[in-house]
Amino acid sequence: MRRGTFLPSRRSFVCAAVGLPPLVLAGEAWSQASDEMTVGSASAPLHIIEYASLTCPHCAQFHAQNWETLRTRYIETGRVRFTLREMATQPASVAGGMFQLARCENAAPEEYLRRVKILFERQAAILGTGTMGGVRNALVATGAEWGLSEAQVMACLTDPAGAARVRRSSEQAAQLGVNHTPSFLFNGVLDEDHDFLTPEGMVRILEARLARR
Repeated sequence: MRRGTFLPSRRSFVCAAVGLPPLVLAGEAWSQASDEMTVGSASAPLHIIEYASLTCPHCAQFHAQNWETLRTRYIETGRVRFTLREMATQPASVAGGMFQLARCENAAPEEYLRRVKILFERQAAILGTGTMGGVRNALVATGAEWGLSEAQVMACLTDPAGAARVRRSSEQAAQLGVNHTPSFLFNGVLDEDHDFLTPEGMVRILEARLARR
């Protein structure tokens, strides 16, 4: 594959991703008890579920512009509980590998979301390598910054449990009517208000929803 051939999708979810292969071939397995990653108080009045893909540029933009406000103003203050559910947009195997790295060595939800933010920030650079080998090297280098050895990273990237997890998430999303990323559920109800993707719109929508609780 030539350099620069990875092009992130607009927002549509790749249905074929439910059968996505591991990033590379056989390797040592690892496990994560829960498919979902959730932070925030269990008693928060508002539970936000985001369906996101680490190769989705709109997801990356949302996390770059909105995440710190969402985290500090709403999650850490007990007003919002937040869950991320993993999806895969093209190139699906790269999205899967990036999620595997975020989870590597059974990362706790807070650490997982910290890693997800970094991977979103590096999305363009990772996709810009243009080859699976280039992606692998970029993920190994990122893992090293987090104290993970190359062997640990490769074990995560090659674990077939990742594909099964994304498949389950995809099937669940389809049942809820989710067909693109990012998509958001508020207390279990899908909401397609695109203003939520902007910092100002997110605050307006959250304040209005919380005022009704």
